[in-house]
Amino acid sequence: MNDFPQVRTARPRRYLMCRPTYFEVTYSINPWMDPAQPVDTDLAVAQWEQLLALHRSLGHQVELIDPLPGYPDMVYAANGATVVDGRVLGVRFRNAERAAEGPAYLEWFRARGYRELCDPVHVNEGEGDFLATAGWLLAGTGFRSSPEAHAEAQEFFGRPVISLELVDPRFYHLDTALTVLDGDEIMYYPEAFSAGSQAVLRRLFPDAILVSEADAEVFGLNAVSDGLHVILPEAASGVMRQLRERGFRPIGTDLSELLKGGGSAKCCTLVIRDSSRGAAYIAG
Repeated sequence: MNDFPQVRTARPRRYLMCRPTYFEVTYSINPWMDPAQPVDTDLAVAQWEQLLALHRSLGHQVELIDPLPGYPDMVYAANGATVVDGRVLGVRFRNAERAAEGPAYLEWFRARGYRELCDPVHVNEGEGDFLATAGWLLAGTGFRSSPEAHAEAQEFFGRPVISLELVDPRFYHLDTALTVLDGDEIMYYPEAFSAGSQAVLRRLFPDAILVSEADAEVFGLNAVSDGLHVILPEAASGVMRQLRERGFRPIGTDLSELLKGGGSAKCCTLVIRDSSRGAAYIAG
């Protein structure tokens, strides 16, 4: 590892987000959700709008999908699809409470002229469990997406898929335990993964940033990177220091109200990788 921070470059991205108009916690499908804990929907909207404004201030294009009444988790747009090279892999949620979100997101892409779409057979929860690096598609399993979905994604995208087993229910999606920073650079919380998956990550990413449990618990890995700026919860102070040492510019944000549903900056942000439609492909 070079003793000096690398020169980083921010690259414009295209994102899809969904306003938390109907956000509430009336059921529990992950350890962070407690229906007995009051939710301030107005505050959730205000925090989400700050994230939206931040993305746009950094030069990124953000498009919006209309929220559906009765589907409070639709704000977690990253779960709505996986888009690589202009190809859209839809989702099939494990929990019935979110079932209608999959068709809604797939229809959004279809209505905008996407033709290479896949309505999946197996359970996958979009970028919650699929994260693209320059060389691979990292795929989480253990709590939500099925191992069969990993093979389905590999066939559809024609990209090598690396299966990673999650073992800590607090980190039920891959994007709560691992962040793609730029190209093949990642950061992750090792103990969220099985011993075998930890070995795979060490082999593929020997220079990865290893994140502490304290920073992982505040969703410091549910982060969005454009290759220079990394948006993450402001409470993840240790991660911010590590990122600065590597030449990144971390930006803390407060999405504490949305964390009551089990999501933060990345969960609210779906990356649209559109190289086949004329935009540059950017891994991560």
